[in-house]
Amino acid sequence: MIRSRLLWFTLGFSVTAASISQFIYRDLWTDRYALKSDMKQKFDALETRVSNLESVPYEESKSTSG
Repeated sequence: MIRSRLLWFTLGFSVTAASISQFIYRDLWTDRYALKSDMKQKFDALETRVSNLESVPYEESKSTSG
């Protein structure tokens, strides 16, 4: 009787722990993916701005600033 209760308790505890860890894993994976996507967009925008600045000729940028 005690062994069967212990077995059922262990089984229930294991299933509950597995489901909770699965939910936590999915939540962390979603946050990581969203952060990665956001950072990629920001770096792409920064790369575009730097590329645009590098394409401006030196004389043109010198004459407009002075």
